[in-house]
Amino acid sequence: MVSEPTAKRIRLIINADALGTTKSANRAVERAFREGGLTSASLTVTASQADDAVEVAKRNPGLGVGLHLMLIGGKSVLKGTELGGLVHPYKEFGESAVLTGVNYLISRGLKAPIRQEIDAQIKRFRLTGLPLDHVNGYRNFHLHPTAFDAIRRDYHKWGIARVRLPRDPLLTNLRLAWGRYFYRLSRAMVLSQLTARAVGPLERRGIRHTDLVFGVLQRGRMDERFLLRLLENLFPGTFEVCLHPDEEEHDHELEALLSTKARELIRQRQIELIRYCDL
Repeated sequence: MVSEPTAKRIRLIINADALGTTKSANRAVERAFREGGLTSASLTVTASQADDAVEVAKRNPGLGVGLHLMLIGGKSVLKGTELGGLVHPYKEFGESAVLTGVNYLISRGLKAPIRQEIDAQIKRFRLTGLPLDHVNGYRNFHLHPTAFDAIRRDYHKWGIARVRLPRDPLLTNLRLAWGRYFYRLSRAMVLSQLTARAVGPLERRGIRHTDLVFGVLQRGRMDERFLLRLLENLFPGTFEVCLHPDEEEHDHELEALLSTKARELIRQRQIELIRYCDL
């Protein structure tokens, strides 16, 4: 059992966070959408293969495409000179989640640059011509207090109507998988604080989200076995499963999405596959 019943049916978003990172990831997203259960994907507009990813999305108009905000461990849209020390000279954010997170929290001078960079990434997404299905962030930094305060302030201007709220229940994750216990426990503790802080402002503004999100604590290890056990245990409600399918690095996650057993289980349990725009 993963949650108390919140609706009469199970509604499920199956999302890929890897869109735009590599051509093999883009191919995996397209294949998983056409042949598997994938319903949406999150685009990193600053990634090296973002243009190729946009072409994939345009070939598959039924795929819900959202923005995967890059505020750590990747490239920015704006130059370092425009962002007042937010990024390194080559437009790269810091890699350490702890150091970067603390820096964003205590450096008041970074609040405006973070808002400017979010604005720039949203504008770049809009230039693709794709509808904005949802917003989330790499390593869930869209919920970092400084970034989230900008989002809740300017959500209407930016056209943000749906946001990932990564409430991934730790006990369920521990029951369905093993290993990396310190990683999962520490990540769950941080996310519980961030989501608790965000849920009220999201709901007051009418910004929609799912009840729970699975896969956040399982990053890189979403294989067929885990997905099948998760599908077997879902209760009525609205959920998201997030994966990082790739034909090379995370081919096991692509195999999970293409699993005939998973698709049959979805059919048997009458799970309704949706996108964020269907919330």
